[in-house]
Amino acid sequence: MKAISINPKGFRKDQIKFYVILVPLAVFMALPIVYIVNHAFKPLSELYAFPPKFIVSEPTLDNFRNLAKISNGSVISIGRYTFNSLLVTAAVVGLNVLFGSMAGFALSKLDFKGKKLIFEINTISMMFVPAAMLIPRYLVIDKIGIMDTYLAHILPLLAMPVGMFLVKQFIDQVPGELMEAAKVDGAGYFTIYSRIILPMIKPAIATVCILSFQQVWGNLETSNMFSTKESMKTLAFYMSTLISANNTVAGQGVAAAAALIMFVPNILLFIVLQSQVMNTMAHSGIK
Repeated sequence: MKAISINPKGFRKDQIKFYVILVPLAVFMALPIVYIVNHAFKPLSELYAFPPKFIVSEPTLDNFRNLAKISNGSVISIGRYTFNSLLVTAAVVGLNVLFGSMAGFALSKLDFKGKKLIFEINTISMMFVPAAMLIPRYLVIDKIGIMDTYLAHILPLLAMPVGMFLVKQFIDQVPGELMEAAKVDGAGYFTIYSRIILPMIKPAIATVCILSFQQVWGNLETSNMFSTKESMKTLAFYMSTLISANNTVAGQGVAAAAALIMFVPNILLFIVLQSQVMNTMAHSGIK
């Protein structure tokens, strides 16, 4: 009986049926990305053309030049907003991965009192929308005295129930025999966590990075609610003010350029981590 390869390296005729379905679907899903990129380079005449043009005919950099002129005329430089966003994003993503993986490891592989209750609370918390937590968050941030600080941007975004739930489910798949073998060799919990668990849950970590980055990069809540100083606000807030302040016919090009600038980091991160996730899923050895 001829063996069937689930994922052959070369092209085979029996794969044609998959390409017939997947290629049109991939093209359809890529259309919004193509539109965002083309829209940012459209001149004013094409931005308001009827019927609307999907592909730009005469690309121009005027939208980005106008955005740069407006940014140069602001009191706070765009570099300051960018620095704030990069610092807050790096801190939130890193801490979410650290806390989420540690909590997932404890809830999955360790035995302690209240373990099930904590996991149930985390699961229930996924039901709450961010708007429902806005006032409690504001009261907590104000009470502990961290308004107008970087902690006001970072602390509210560290609670990521979806990330912890996802990591815990991945760690559940790690065979317990590996932990037992490590304990026999004298490894402690931290060694097991860092040397065994983390390398085997890279797909979950990559996914948490993507979700966390998307959550913080475009976040406006912390700048609107927890920061009164303009120098402490983020790039997403600044771009949103440009879009609202230039909500005119001539300002739509600036809005399109700003939207592309905010979108590019998301798609780049997804592309990089997507390849890593696929490679890790194929070679992780988790059954």
